[in-house]
Amino acid sequence: MAVVRAFGQSSADQREIDRLAALDAFDLLDTPHDEGLDRVVGLIKEIFTVEIGIVSLIDAHRQWYKSCAGMPVDEMPRQDTFCRYVVDSEEPIIVQDATRDIRFSQHPAVTGEGHIRFYAGVPLKTKTGHTIGTVCAIDRRPRSFGNRDLTILTELSGVAMDRIALMQSAATDSLTEALTRRAFKQEADQLISLALRHQHDLSCIVLDVDHFKRVNDTHGHAAGDEVLKSVAATCKAALRAGDLFGRLGGEEFAILLPHVDREGAVAAAEKVRALIAGHHVGEQALKVTASFGISALSIVGKDIETLLAQADAAMYKAKHTGRNRCVSWSSLQAEQTEGTRRRVLKAGSIVFNDRRSTIDCTVRSLGSDSAGLSVSNSAGIPAEFLLSIKGEGFETRCRVIAQDRQNLEVAFR
Repeated sequence: MAVVRAFGQSSADQREIDRLAALDAFDLLDTPHDEGLDRVVGLIKEIFTVEIGIVSLIDAHRQWYKSCAGMPVDEMPRQDTFCRYVVDSEEPIIVQDATRDIRFSQHPAVTGEGHIRFYAGVPLKTKTGHTIGTVCAIDRRPRSFGNRDLTILTELSGVAMDRIALMQSAATDSLTEALTRRAFKQEADQLISLALRHQHDLSCIVLDVDHFKRVNDTHGHAAGDEVLKSVAATCKAALRAGDLFGRLGGEEFAILLPHVDREGAVAAAEKVRALIAGHHVGEQALKVTASFGISALSIVGKDIETLLAQADAAMYKAKHTGRNRCVSWSSLQAEQTEGTRRRVLKAGSIVFNDRRSTIDCTVRSLGSDSAGLSVSNSAGIPAEFLLSIKGEGFETRCRVIAQDRQNLEVAFR
């Protein structure tokens, strides 16, 4: 049974809770890059003659680049970024020469190979005033940045925010022709309502391409795009006309199967898994596999957020136990109790080593007896630890039941 202890809640805690709620409402984390935001980044580089332009979103533990040019990575731990100062202050930060700024002079990005010298970051603000990310101009040489420059960068941040708002109406992913995450959830809500009203079965499958980062790093992003298009085409060819197929994130897809029970969904997932693993992709004949998680409509799983959270947890178990396999949420329930799980976006801390070690995490799904966590790197996290949800008076002991490089599935003790 979970042990929960109460803590005080500061105004900063509440501000972060509200900020994450605003970010969660856009449902954009880990979604594909957008051509409109890529143009904003291109303008940043062209107007200011800098090497790096960024439009980022910042959750509880990381800065994730929705669009980026000039950086070799897709995200950074939040504590390692210049942009955390923008989020904390909710004001622009200008650093003309990082070697002369006490906050950054010893930063690894300044002293190391990154050789960052100039930074200008402005808040990416919603209409309600919440800072959900940043828009940045960065260079490897010192430079000045006047009021006119700051005005232009702030305007570009407004353009980026307008583009993000417009993206909410997009229904189809341009690369794979799958439904976007938001459109998938909207249509899924309607199918679930029908299933509940008429008392028929419905199941959900989440699949994630195995070792996709390795494909991009080794063969390039064009090869990665071919893999995603091939996986999407394979899935769509195997589905019925009334099934839903959506792209949840970079290499993660979801399938909704009306009138199909859990056993039928497992069989469907196995069929798709074998089809994906059975052929090679592109001129480089890349061998591709995927890991699958399955959930089904039940007494506790009555909405798409719960079904996706449960299927997601099962998918990470499939990753943890060898990849290229299918795991049902029901098989995880022996390690838990109730099984109810909701998608959330909360700031958490992983605490271990007699409270001497703390790692920031984002709580991405939460139930009465379990949770799904995201971290920058799961290496070194022990099998048991304390999970604290900041600002909510919540702390409980956990044990890890599945993990990959950046995700943990835990059961409360």
